Amino acid sequence: MLLCSIGCVVVGSGAIAAQPKGDPAKAQMQEMNRREIQLNRISEKGRPNDPKRSQALMDQVNEDFTRILTRHNEIVRAISENRSGDYQFISEATGEIKKRSTRLQSSLKLEKPEPAADDRKTELLVLGMETKDAMILLCRKIESFIKNPIIDEPGTVDAQAIEQARKDLQSIVELSDAMKKQADKRMH
Repeated sequence: MLLCSIGCVVVGSGAIAAQPKGDPAKAQMQEMNRREIQLNRISEKGRPNDPKRSQALMDQVNEDFTRILTRHNEIVRAISENRSGDYQFISEATGEIKKRSTRLQSSLKLEKPEPAADDRKTELLVLGMETKDAMILLCRKIESFIKNPIIDEPGTVDAQAIEQARKDLQSIVELSDAMKKQADKRMH
């Protein structure tokens, strides 16, 4: 389903070029069109689409989504079992979530458009929270990203949804990084 959604986002972005001039979301729509072209030219040298590389990219995206969801479910179980003090688990889970979310940002061309947010701000936020509360916040960000219309509903093309997906994914990267750092400090 997720793979299909992503594929539909890429395919659906072709209709973006038909957007009327003056549309406030035109710039973001053009970005989606550019994203489609980039995904169709996966090779670094700009050669036409290589079906094997395209399939490999789609497989990697699907695996990243699956592992993020698996880790999300493990975190939810840890919260319900009151294992918020298992810093080894938190470090491993958040480390993998960060790695895969960062790769999704790149693969789906959802990098944050403005300069990266102040990571220290997120670290301070996490430092001031109970571990369980930080885990809940991370789970909510993951759920928000996964339920985003461009991911959840195949064929949806919406500039606001794209921007929200970008923000949610960036929040997941920042939160998971800050949580991993905190867990690592508490283990030592």
